This record gives sequence, structure tokens and C-alpha cells, in this order.
Amino acid sequence: MKTSTKVLIVVISVILIGVIIGVIVYATTGLDEKSYSYVYNDLVREDNVAEVYFENDTVYVRNRNDMDWSYKAFIHSEEQSELTNYINDYNNKLNLDDRNEKKLLIEVTYNNRYATDFTDYIIPALGLVLLVVLMVFMFRAMSNSNKQTMDFGKTKNNVQGQVKVRFTDVAGAEEEKEELKEIVEFLKSPQKFTSVGARVPHGVLLVGPPGTGKTLFAKAVAGEANVPFFSKSGSDFVEMFVGVGASRVRDLFDQAKKNSPCIVFIDEIDAVGRQRGAGMGGGNDEREQTLNQLLVLMDGFESDEHIIVMAATNRADVLDPALLRPGRFDRQIYVHLPDVRGREAILKVHARNKPLASDVDFQTLARITSGFSGADLENLLNEAAILTARDNRTRISMEDLFEGIDKVIMGPQKKSRLVTPVDQRITAYHEAGHAIVACCIKACDPVQEVSIIPRGQAAGYTMYRPDNDNNHMPYSKLLGTLAQAMGGRSAEELVIEDYTTGAIGDIQQATNLARKMVTEWGMSDKIGPVYYGGSQEVFLGRDYQTQHSYSEKVAAEIDAEVKRLVDEAHATAVKILSEKRKVMENMARVLLECETIYTEEVEMLMNGASPEEVKQELKERLSHKEEHRKDMEKAPIKKLSDIEPIVVEKVKPDPFDLGAEPPKAEPKVKASDKAEEEKPKQDEKPDKAEAAEPTESGESDEAKKPTAKKPIKRKSASDKTETNDDGDNSGHKQ
Repeated sequence: MKTSTKVLIVVISVILIGVIIGVIVYATTGLDEKSYSYVYNDLVREDNVAEVYFENDTVYVRNRNDMDWSYKAFIHSEEQSELTNYINDYNNKLNLDDRNEKKLLIEVTYNNRYATDFTDYIIPALGLVLLVVLMVFMFRAMSNSNKQTMDFGKTKNNVQGQVKVRFTDVAGAEEEKEELKEIVEFLKSPQKFTSVGARVPHGVLLVGPPGTGKTLFAKAVAGEANVPFFSKSGSDFVEMFVGVGASRVRDLFDQAKKNSPCIVFIDEIDAVGRQRGAGMGGGNDEREQTLNQLLVLMDGFESDEHIIVMAATNRADVLDPALLRPGRFDRQIYVHLPDVRGREAILKVHARNKPLASDVDFQTLARITSGFSGADLENLLNEAAILTARDNRTRISMEDLFEGIDKVIMGPQKKSRLVTPVDQRITAYHEAGHAIVACCIKACDPVQEVSIIPRGQAAGYTMYRPDNDNNHMPYSKLLGTLAQAMGGRSAEELVIEDYTTGAIGDIQQATNLARKMVTEWGMSDKIGPVYYGGSQEVFLGRDYQTQHSYSEKVAAEIDAEVKRLVDEAHATAVKILSEKRKVMENMARVLLECETIYTEEVEMLMNGASPEEVKQELKERLSHKEEHRKDMEKAPIKKLSDIEPIVVEKVKPDPFDLGAEPPKAEPKVKASDKAEEEKPKQDEKPDKAEAAEPTESGESDEAKKPTAKKPIKRKSASDKTETNDDGDNSGHKQ
């Protein structure tokens, strides 16, 4: 309902209520009504009447001591004549002596039946006005209902005239900002480009995983250029009525032309821009008509309209090729997950209005949140703020942020869940198996936290802290990840000598990883560096009734290789845990009593510390942590200006050492000496199955070698991984 209609309804309601109240007040506060005999007695016998006013069949009487009318009475015409005659006789009989005795004349007035006053027209006019207003309102309501029935093809756009988002509010994507600054300059000064014959892209497609800030980028462009921002969802164009989607597309661009220069943003464009002609839904599919209309309007812009269409999607692979051609979406900008510097900048942006304790270290947070998107980082800080408010504290500490990370990844802790002692014991050994295998294989990420407290759907969890943001996963690290995933099941086999259902997630993770190694990354000597496709999500409009590009024999070989990789990882985990059986028993004992241990306790156990020593150390550290938290409440709030940015040392890495730790700078070596050292090492071909096997000291043979751990061809296969059409790195660490 429009604002003017609401105001009209309020005014009419106030007037009606005022009239009703006035009538009620007038009726309840009127003069007392007396009889004719009372008037006659007051006039003749009491001589207490000073003025009389006759109005039709009513007489108003004012006594001598009153300033206003005292009462009224209804009389007949005969009674009125009788009163009039008496009053006239009374006034005529008054002589001079009577006047000296202060006997006053009785004033008599009559109303004119034909006389009118402006007040007589107020109530009729008011009633007429109310009637006209009511009729107008009814006709408008009927007209609006008919208009809504016929105008369902009109689009309801979310138009923002003054967008407050700027590029300073978007962090962690500097290259994407540079690409979009050209759009801002064109909207501000189009003559700069047209004067040299340049054509600014009609459309910009933002592609990236969910939560990377694609919508925020579009708003930032509109805010920097100070132009209207039309936002629309792709699903808003899809309706059950034929032609409605196309009509809404036309109406959207008509409104954009009236407000040019402007930005038209279509979020989740894959809802309307999917590929056509797949045999699903026929040629007259409503979605295809909507897409056709969108293609025509995007290609029909005049050079002086200054309208830029921006769209966002995370499924660019299903979009129609005609939508991506030059002239429509000329430019595609891939918004990737932020790196360590980007995550630090994003954390600072979202921490502007939050009180932080002095122990907060954004550099550490940025390093341990590898794989987080911008939305995840914002949610992390929000969860930490909620935890702080829940504990009645005024500053967000580092512990709150660590708990926020766990909550975002695994969900909230479920300490109230009733867990039987048998389940607790199995979970303790299961998580200890994961942690010990990860510590013994150098290629695995360090263990950050081990807990048997249920979180989300997991009965327990082991969290790892990656040391870097490497996109390329070497073969040795993948083997270590497989063994690490099978550590929980291997521990169950060694301790309870039986299988449980708790390892379903680990088995699924290991199987999927091994299948990708064989079919997508070419890490099988038997299958070779051949791409056989992965188990990606099927798009019916394109992949309906498609077949595999390999034979049944190759499929059997793939299954055999996948099973071999998983079995070797399982055997490696069993061997490590058999050698570290005492460490596993001690870690499980500590977990059963303390429920959660961290990096320091894991390292102590791996170095041979007893459970009592670990529990004492953990108890002291937790007590110090509580004291530190109280001290942080008294310390001044940390300002973002006090935080130093991350500085990453640029060191030339060794391309043959893919599985080792981040390289350090080394002194220069002569080329001749370096060639002589590497020549015998390249001739060696170590067995892959032995690459991840540990020695008696708990470290793998592979980790001790400073040079290559596999043939050169294996290194090139994982080091020179190419990106696919979707822009996803096939070797990207998930």
C-alpha cells in the first residue's frame, strides 16, 4: 500500500472519530430538560426568570442569577402563547416604582424558521466530503486491484540511489578491484573512453565460490561511481505464467534506461541463464524465453546509454554460451578465496566496530583459517563476539576467536549430550590415531586440537593447522593425507580388534581423494596421466544421457588403483600406530580425562611424556589462560592501527622439494656443483609405497630426504597443474 493511501485512510479515520466524539459530548453535556409546569411556576410564582428564548417547540430559560441558559422545556403552541402573553403583561405592568425595586424586564426572543447560519452547513458538508472521499478510495482500490492483475509482468526492482559501500569495504581481492575500477571510471567520465574509440564492456560476470563477496563488489562499484543500483535475483524472472519472465526483463531494462548511467545487478544468474536446447522442457520453455529476451536486450544497448550489467554466479559451467560471448558479458572476473594477506585484511575490515583484547593476533588467525571465504571470516568474528557477550565480558580475546573458528568449521560443542563410556573410549582412540599418524608423517599439517567432545555430527574431531596456502598438492602430501584419514579406523582395529561405524566420514574422504588422484590428477603409474573425469555434479540440461569416455576395463583398473592407494594408506597407518602404541594409549587416557588437548600436549605425548605430566601441564596452562583472560579485560582495547600487516618473505623455492616444509633462503651454489649433486638423485626411483612409511623414530624416510621423493615426471604432473574451464585449480587444497 502506498504512503499517500495510508495517510488518506488515517485522515478519514481521525475525522470520523472526531465527529462521533463531538456528537457524544454534545448529547451528554446538554441542558437539563424540565416540564412546562416547572417553567410556569418559575416564571409566575418565583419570579426567577430573566430571559426566555423560543425555538420551535422548545423554550430555553435563564434564571436571574445565571449567566447562561439554566434549562429547557418542550411546549406546545398553546403553552407558548400562554407564556408569551404572561411575559408581555408582566413587562407592561412594570411601573417606575417597580423598576426602582430592581424588578427587571423579562427578555423574550424568537428564532426565525427561515433564517440560516454558516454553522448549519458544516455537518451536511462534512458528510458530503466524507462520502466523496470514501467513493474515491473505493474506486482507487478497485483500480489498483485490476492494475495488479494486469501488471504482474512488471518487475519490482530493489533500487538504491545512494550506495554507501566502497572499495575500502572490500578486502582481500586487489586484482579484482583493479578490474572493476575501469567500470567506475567509465560511469564517471565516459568521454575519456569514447574519445579514443574504446568500448567499455556491456556486462561483467563475477564468478567465484559462495561467500567471496561478489554481491559486495557490485555494490562497491555503484557506490564508487555514485550511480543508481538495480538489484535483481535470477529466480525473480522465472514464473509459471508464459511470457512473464520476458516481460519483467523488458521492464527492468526500461527502468534502467530512464536512470542511466546505472548498474543492473542480477544475482544467481544461472537460475535464468542455463544452457538452452537440451531437450528438457521443450523449445517453448518459459525459462528459455526469458533468456532469449535477456540476450536481445543486452546486445541492443546504444553506445550512449551508459548501462552496465553485472551478474554473479558460482556455476559458470552451466551458463549458455551465447550469454558469455563478447558484446554481452564481455568480461569475466574470477573472485577466488582470499590468501593469507587477504584474510588478514578481511578480518580487519570486519573487526572495525568490535572491541578487541590486546592478545588478538590477526596474522595467526589469517594463517590458521586457510580456505575460509570472506563470509566465513565475518561469521567467525560474529561468533566470537557472541561468545564474549555470553560470558559477560567486554573484549574479544584470542580464545574467543579460536572457539569461533571451531564453531564455523565443526559447529557448536555438545557437552550436554550423553555419551556412554564405551563410545568415549572408542572416540578417544580414534582421534588419537588421527593425531599420531599426522605427527609421524612430515608432509601432513601440524595438529592444532584433538577433542572427544561432540561437535556438529562428529563424535570427536582432530583439527590441523596448515603452514601455508599452497595451491598445488604434492604426491607425498596426498599420500600422507590418505594415511592420516585412515588413522582413526586403524586405531580401532588395533585396540578393540573390531570395526565400528564411526569411520564412515574418514573412509569417504580417503576414497574420494584417491579417486581424484587416479582419474583427475594422473598420480597412478598404471593408469597414467590421463584425465578420466571426476564425480562432479551432473547438470541434466547438458549431461543427460551422457556416457563415460572410457571402457569397462579402464573402469575396473581405476577401481583397483583407488583400492590400492587406500589399502596402502591403511597399512601405513597401522604400521605407525603399532610402533607408537604406547603413545596412543597415553593420548587416549589424557583425552578421556581432559576431553581436549592442544598442540603443546600432543608434542609432549609424542616426545614420550607421561599422562600425569601432560595433565599437569594442561591444568597449569588453562589456569594461566583464565588469569590472562581477566587481565585482558583490564587492558586497553586494541586498535586496528596498532596491528602490523603480514610480511611474507619472498624466497625462491626448490621445485624438486614439493613435500618438505616451506623453503628457506640458502647461499648460492655454482651451477656445475649443483648439476653434479642432482644428477645421481634424479636417477634414483624410490618406491611410492615406501615414501610415506615411517622409521622407528616416527618420521618417514621421505621427510628425511632433502631432494626429490619421486621421479621427475611425477613432480611435473603435480607442480604444473593447469586450471580447468571453471577456473578451479585441479590441485587446489580443499
